[in-house]
Amino acid sequence: MKKTAGAIIISLFAAFPAGGNASASELDLASKWAPVHYQDTDSTDYDADYLTSANYDGDWNMRNNWENQTQDPGRLKGSAYYSVSETETHWFIIYSFYHPRDWTDYPDFGLDTHENDLEGAMMIVRKNGSPSGTLEGMVTVSHNHFYSFVPAGSPLTNGEENIDGSILMTDGRPSTFQESKGHGLKAWNGKEFPGGDGVIYRPGTEGSVPSSGNDRNASYKLIPVTEPGGLWERRSSSETYASFGTFAGDNGKDNAANAPWGWDDSDDSQSRGAMAQDPAALTDAYFDGLGSFSKKYVVNPFR
Repeated sequence: MKKTAGAIIISLFAAFPAGGNASASELDLASKWAPVHYQDTDSTDYDADYLTSANYDGDWNMRNNWENQTQDPGRLKGSAYYSVSETETHWFIIYSFYHPRDWTDYPDFGLDTHENDLEGAMMIVRKNGSPSGTLEGMVTVSHNHFYSFVPAGSPLTNGEENIDGSILMTDGRPSTFQESKGHGLKAWNGKEFPGGDGVIYRPGTEGSVPSSGNDRNASYKLIPVTEPGGLWERRSSSETYASFGTFAGDNGKDNAANAPWGWDDSDDSQSRGAMAQDPAALTDAYFDGLGSFSKKYVVNPFR
């Protein structure tokens, strides 16, 4: 990987001083901690693994996204949705990565495949007097399970859930990995892509369409999940959602993908949607070693 590529992307964002008490905007915070994203691809259908936006096809009808995915791969511009919640001690930043298809390369008769797929990661960032704080942990969404990770030097330890591994930093950013086809998301383990091919996305001012299924210098644009007319504002729209937090979809398994306020780990103590609606409670349950930790929200867009 060329170091110059990361430097170019980082230069797109404002520099953050080491100290002081200046406040960062939500976009500044999201830009600072936006991950370098390693997206595995499958050679049987590379572009089915490209990141894009939920309305990449120009409408918010989620029941046609499977069909439209193959119509014009040039519309599949890299995108990631973000939200920021804030307590008195921490920021919780969610990044959500959308694919029109959760797919297989074998006939599965609708058992595993489904239209729409949104999985992601939550960064746990402690306020420390600087504009962007310090990263203490990450919880990722892989299908119907959550996984937790910490960077080197983090004070966080096992809570109700065991820590699953380490966060590796790339160009000063956390690194995430998403599998091909099913798009389960975890921390990147530092290894080569399975099969050798994949796309490396970095945050940028605009999203790009990968040049191939083995593009190591693609970019994604950060989109606020709360943007006017966007995913959160449309939460009651039957065109976009089948029910609260669940996308409408009629290919493969019906209505099988969820927005962050519908994400749920199948065997933890937290309620459905807690990562978005009560990230402090989820963090408090998943980790010990939190030290000074407030669950009093200053900002929570999902409440």
